[in-house]
Amino acid sequence: MGNCYSYFRFENELIIATGKGEPALVMSEYGFKKVLSLDEYASYFENIDPVSQYKRWTTRQISNRNSHSLPVYNISSERVKGAFVASDPVDWGRDIQVLCDILRSRGLPGQPNGQQPPLYFAADDLEYQAAFPTERLGMGAFRIALESVFNRVHHCPLEYVSYGKPNPFVFRNAEAILSQFLPSYVDDNGDAGSHSFKTLYMIGDNPMVDVKGAKQAGHPWFSILTRTGVFKGVDNHAEFPADLVVDTVEEAVEYILTRELIS
Repeated sequence: MGNCYSYFRFENELIIATGKGEPALVMSEYGFKKVLSLDEYASYFENIDPVSQYKRWTTRQISNRNSHSLPVYNISSERVKGAFVASDPVDWGRDIQVLCDILRSRGLPGQPNGQQPPLYFAADDLEYQAAFPTERLGMGAFRIALESVFNRVHHCPLEYVSYGKPNPFVFRNAEAILSQFLPSYVDDNGDAGSHSFKTLYMIGDNPMVDVKGAKQAGHPWFSILTRTGVFKGVDNHAEFPADLVVDTVEEAVEYILTRELIS
């Protein structure tokens, strides 16, 4: 992440993770020692979700994390030190309710309003293309909904950090990782150095995250916008124009191979 110290200061603190799949398991695999999914956390509080009895679905509370792998928490007294939205939440209503409870009470639902614990989003895509013909609401839409509600029920505006595209850090991090695969060299003067990229190509279908992120990252990023998902326009996107617009990913790859003289 952008600030590793800020992020990993929660390594041994109680944190909550929400999103589809198994967000707590994902966070624990990143090294966090005391993490509960929002499903698990909410189960400790009777009536925290006032409409739960009307829901016709059930959720797996632990799945791959068995009871022996979970530390024992005194939830009634231990404050949540950070909340992480790892992917698109499944139960928006419940998650907004419980996150508001956590974030406006200094990390202990049911307590008076206080300073907000840190909140992190893994991405901020407003929409994405799935199997349905039109775009589906993504994590960015959930963030907007949570922010709107929180700002009405708390005396201070919601504070959060959003990672993922279009955050330029994602592109800088990708460049840094790729550079590790480049061999070092010694120039004619005997000075050691390293190769730098002349061009890095970003191929994406969403102007507001893919192209915007590449533009903000600047050199050496070259953005290629495809008409395979969110973007379906005839011309380039008006607000976030790409360096190149093509119909398919295959066309993008063919362009890159030709431009780089790769046969």
